[in-house]
Amino acid sequence: MRVAHLIMTHKEPFQLERLLRRLIFADFDLYVHLDKKVDIQQFLYLNKLPNVFFIRSRNICNWGGFSFVYAIVESVREILAKDANYDYINLLSAQDYPLKSNDYIYNFLKEHRGKNFISYEKSGHSLWWEHAKSRYEKYHFTDINLKGRYIAQKIINFIFPKRRFPLSVEMYGSPNASWWMLTTSCLQHVLGILDQNKRLVSFMHLTWGADEFLFPTLIMNSEMRKATVNNNYRFIQWSPGSANPDILSVDELTKLTSTPCLFARKFDCENDSNILDAIDDLLLKD
Repeated sequence: MRVAHLIMTHKEPFQLERLLRRLIFADFDLYVHLDKKVDIQQFLYLNKLPNVFFIRSRNICNWGGFSFVYAIVESVREILAKDANYDYINLLSAQDYPLKSNDYIYNFLKEHRGKNFISYEKSGHSLWWEHAKSRYEKYHFTDINLKGRYIAQKIINFIFPKRRFPLSVEMYGSPNASWWMLTTSCLQHVLGILDQNKRLVSFMHLTWGADEFLFPTLIMNSEMRKATVNNNYRFIQWSPGSANPDILSVDELTKLTSTPCLFARKFDCENDSNILDAIDDLLLKD
């Protein structure tokens, strides 16, 4: 069995290096997508690490914009084109970190081979969706680089009726759905849907936070749902009302030592690198 870790990043090459070094393993390949807005020169030294590859089809990633999802999709497409026969692609950010050893992660996926791991909630069955449905019902100009775009966005949303998702499906998503471990067959299926539905892709360009609902929606409205587990095995902590997950510190070490999750996020080495040292010492001893 072989696993491709796809790591999305836009800053802090030294924190990325720490994650890469921790994930070096005989049956893992590590792919890095660097936001096209960022100068790649300060990251290129990482290409010398074993089994580390930079995604060539770099894309601009705007927070909340469909551009981020597009970058993931094109990165997945590039990985699947490799003659490597991957069983899984595991999507991470450079602010993630493993809570288990590489052997443990590999054996977990091998034991559950063929299963997809992504977190989701069904539309109409959660408080999160009460707010999240505006992500596709309204027009969002996040990826339109024009002066006054948000004023125009406000006016258009005031004038025009709510948008309707172009597929007649149940909606799925969650604040933790951005990060997943999916089989290559599942990802090929998702890419096939996007390739066959240009109207859907066009619609998605004017959504917000699509990384938290597009993949689970397409998966859970297909045959792939039968092999999908509602758990992405990430420890992610949210403060009430926050738009971003908490930055984890040594205060959360007890929680991290007791969770069955394989990875956790978010970490910030500039804010607290001691937590990563503690994870290495307590959880990741070889």
